[in-house]
Amino acid sequence: MALIINLTPPNPNIFPHFLSPKLSFLSLQTPPRNTRSKTRAALREWQEYEEAVKRKDLAGALTFLKSIEPIESVNGSASAAESTRSRLAELGLVGYERDWEVLDTCLNADDMKLVCSAYGFLKDRGFLPNFGKCRNIVLEGPRNVTPTVLKSSTGLEVSKLSPKKWGVSGSSSVVLVAFLGGVSFLLSQGIDVRPNLAAILGLAFMDSIFLGGSCLAQISSYWPPNRRRILVHEAGHLLTAYLMGCPIRGVVLDPIVAMQMGIQGQAGTQFWDEKMANDLAEGRLDGTAFDRYCMVLFAGIAAEALVYGEAEGGENDENLFRSICVLLQPPLSVAEMSNQARWSVLQSYNLLKWHRHAHRAAVKALENGGSLSVVIRSIEETMSSSI
Repeated sequence: MALIINLTPPNPNIFPHFLSPKLSFLSLQTPPRNTRSKTRAALREWQEYEEAVKRKDLAGALTFLKSIEPIESVNGSASAAESTRSRLAELGLVGYERDWEVLDTCLNADDMKLVCSAYGFLKDRGFLPNFGKCRNIVLEGPRNVTPTVLKSSTGLEVSKLSPKKWGVSGSSSVVLVAFLGGVSFLLSQGIDVRPNLAAILGLAFMDSIFLGGSCLAQISSYWPPNRRRILVHEAGHLLTAYLMGCPIRGVVLDPIVAMQMGIQGQAGTQFWDEKMANDLAEGRLDGTAFDRYCMVLFAGIAAEALVYGEAEGGENDENLFRSICVLLQPPLSVAEMSNQARWSVLQSYNLLKWHRHAHRAAVKALENGGSLSVVIRSIEETMSSSI
């Protein structure tokens, strides 16, 4: 029931000015019934949006966000939908931060153009000011990047920027030495572990043949140093793709899920370059699109080199790079492929170095189990605060 206390008398002239009708500050009134109905209806609609996010329904979530996009009317007032949204925000029920969650639905989307549309929508609304910030930037320096140029620019030998086989270098070599030492010790103590060792090696072989090594990758991903390196690697891909304006479908850190999605390796970052996709569909490839793609592809290796002083992962990235080079007409020679790889690593290394704080924020967000929207929001907040 509306409670109205009106102290305005029939003849305002016989009362003091502070009780005039223009200043009836004691008039208390609840919102009209139609306003309450609109608010409840809007709240139900936002609940449907939340359900779409939970179902990873990008089309449904994006359609809803576009339906409440502020539209200025003829007299300059905001749309009714946006007014209702503002009222819900004042009540603490709905905030503009909920728009970010649409990015969390991209991983299950089959239509990459729809993913691209989601990023474009958020950028137009002012949520992603740094998306594509470096898309048209050509970094200074020679196009012909020799091993000497690479070392002078990064301080690292070319071998430090090449993926390593497991057990050959880095932390994996320590694990291998420890394993062989443990086996040797058990054998010296009269404990015959060879049957069990043969079974383990057989299972590992089966895993590598039929599951792409995902089981061993799953086990090794729980080892903290290896887990951290994976996050650094994938954050490099993600940040570079974001700055280059390539929509990111998602980051997969679970080897089993990666295998199910057709991703080779322990983890993977899925991104899309519309220009390159269109060129490949037409049987050609623009140099600018290819350079941008290669920068994102080698960004994981560059990130590891930047943080650890050398890269261990990235073998699958190199294999994908070679497969793309074969599609070029004419195909790149071995020398041209090597130069393109060095150039791409150098550009990605410099880009990540310039945005080191944003890369650290992305790593931290991934480490805390943040979703794609959380990671990208942390990148934006870090870059905005550093201006």
